Amino acid sequence: MRHSHRMNCTAASSWAKSDPCVRETYFHDLLNIDSSEADLIKSTDALYSKMSRITSNLGGIFEKVWGMAMLQGDADALRVTGLMAVWLRPLMKGLPLDTPIIATHSLVGLVAVACGFTNVINLIIDNHAQWFVVVPGALNLCQGPVNYQKCLRMGIKAENLQLVGHWIPRELVDNISTDCLRRIGRAKSGYGQNDGPKKARRVLIPVGGAGAQRKFIVEFVRALGPLVKSGDVQLFLNAGDHKHMKSAFLSALDSIGVKDFDTVGTAEGVMRFHDRLLHPANEPNANVTLFAFDDYFPAVATTDILSRVTDILACKPSELAFYPVPKLMIRRVGDHEQYSALRAAELGDGTLEAREISDAMCNMDLFVGGCDFLTQMNESIMKNNEQGIYDGCKNAVKLALERANKA
Repeated sequence: MRHSHRMNCTAASSWAKSDPCVRETYFHDLLNIDSSEADLIKSTDALYSKMSRITSNLGGIFEKVWGMAMLQGDADALRVTGLMAVWLRPLMKGLPLDTPIIATHSLVGLVAVACGFTNVINLIIDNHAQWFVVVPGALNLCQGPVNYQKCLRMGIKAENLQLVGHWIPRELVDNISTDCLRRIGRAKSGYGQNDGPKKARRVLIPVGGAGAQRKFIVEFVRALGPLVKSGDVQLFLNAGDHKHMKSAFLSALDSIGVKDFDTVGTAEGVMRFHDRLLHPANEPNANVTLFAFDDYFPAVATTDILSRVTDILACKPSELAFYPVPKLMIRRVGDHEQYSALRAAELGDGTLEAREISDAMCNMDLFVGGCDFLTQMNESIMKNNEQGIYDGCKNAVKLALERANKA
């Protein structure tokens, strides 16, 4: 829950901070306030994360029931969230009511509306329309046309809804052409008439905020073992701030006999790693690099930073499904996420969801066994960028400023 929404908030903030028309930008994290109201959100988030972990690891009927529950964000769910928002108003009191608010979770948007803010924009998450993610009284923005159409069919008025594109940080969007061309060069090296040695495929595997993918990810890392040891794959493992995932990664690496790997645990270390790999001739010091942190802020930022230097982002179809990076979509946590994987596959910048390890490895065979699959995805990303597919946060900030100027 928390990682995806903070990533979206970071993305929106990156555009606002670089806009000369914006005087100040505040990253207002309701969870980071020492108060009973914030504790209420934390306890709700903790319950969600715990249930996601338990059901994902148990699988079977438990996973199915939890997955179906994630599709039930109906009008009653919105009403309950709206009532909760009334109790959370102290978290936003004190700010001028004409302050433009860009909410990356519907609860934040509902709190802002309940407080009386006059310029509230809600970034609708996922690619599955349900009332739970909508904020009445705000301008609701969608990432894709299917979600936009379904929101209209639900009854949201057109004047309260716009299709704007994906929630992506400015650093990634501004460098799409540079990064994609570098990936294509790496992918083609050693194939056909292209000079140079074949390049290892860099695979970034981040863990979501709930830390709910341990079983699948550990099995996936083990399955990648032979490719890692042969030098065909390099792994960037982001355990985030989940100690249990750091332990799980270490156990998995030990089980496949990988003893030589790097560990990065600071934001400064992540930036050094990133800066070094931006040069096409440089490679990581080891075939596996483990990123693990004590705090969630560098944990969230690391995936954004490493997205520029990885070849493949292997992740569940959360908000990362919308990122302008070639993606291997692995097993979802909640059935609402399946539609985000479809969005990526139809745009050509990601695979269909691989629900089994065998499916994930079939995709890896395509990535590793030639250059065509990776080349196609990067070319699709560049074409998508020309159409403004990844400009959602840029457009959100623009709309917020236009509404403020009209007031």
